[in-house]
Amino acid sequence: MRAVLVERLADPPELVLRDWPEPSPGPDDVLIEVRAAACNFADSLMAAGRYQVKPPLPFVPGLELAGVVRRVGANVADVRAGQKVAGLVTQGAYAELALAPVSRLMVLDEAVSFEEAAALPISYGTAYAGLVFRATLQPGETLLVHAAAGGAGRAAVELGKALGARVIATAGGADKCGEALRAGADVAFDYRSEPWRERVLEATQGRGSDVIYDPVGGDTLDESLRCIAWNGRLVTVGFSSGRIPEISANRILLKNIAVTGVHWSAYPERDPKATRLALAAVAAAHARGELRPLISARYPLERAGEAVAALAAGRTTGKIIVSPKLRA
Repeated sequence: MRAVLVERLADPPELVLRDWPEPSPGPDDVLIEVRAAACNFADSLMAAGRYQVKPPLPFVPGLELAGVVRRVGANVADVRAGQKVAGLVTQGAYAELALAPVSRLMVLDEAVSFEEAAALPISYGTAYAGLVFRATLQPGETLLVHAAAGGAGRAAVELGKALGARVIATAGGADKCGEALRAGADVAFDYRSEPWRERVLEATQGRGSDVIYDPVGGDTLDESLRCIAWNGRLVTVGFSSGRIPEISANRILLKNIAVTGVHWSAYPERDPKATRLALAAVAAAHARGELRPLISARYPLERAGEAVAALAAGRTTGKIIVSPKLRA
């Protein structure tokens, strides 16, 4: 089969297309013919050796996918060959065939597109874990989402609206603010050209946001602590700014707030039941039309390196798809 490999760690990532042995499913695995794999910021970090998971070289990157089941392991009873599925993998999505544990998969309706399905497991799974499990977002509360035009941010905007929240978004540039509004945000502020912290306070009559969803870190998190409401919950999702911030404990105390993290990639191993619950809830919300992943670009396997580079450079809106079915 054809697969994209990381043969040496580099920043920017170096990805090459090679012939690679076909994987064989273990007892609890499912072998999937990959129709679409979604790019994630973690792909570039892993290829550069800067991610918490460091596979031995060479390895096939890619963490989420959708496709058709080719074969199942001996212990797999609730998934069968020929079904459409999407789910999480620890690596290997940028290939014609990939393995996934059955516990990390969701079975898809035949009408669901592979591209949209591939964009669900990580961004929307993370948003569900962050907003429901960690922040317990309630109907009528205000949710502030940073980097709201990207895959992670858009997922939180859409899910926040589905959960009944008022959503405030920040994004870089008028076009990206427009995308956040089209995703369902009630108001969007351009962090490049306006003082977004003051705008959030104005939009909440000085109260601040009940829940803040932050995939950026750095200065964004610092400023978020200045516009969070009493009893607010700040959910840190990642550090795309490149700086991991430090938080003074007095800020947590003075506003009676909670600062919490969501490590979605650890859920399948540490809490498989919650993982399946979240994936099932995301699939159901998507089927109801509440979640609408934006696919902004499509690349063949041969150009996977370009796809990951575009995402890492912040030149994208929504999700990027890599597909073995496309040709360069």
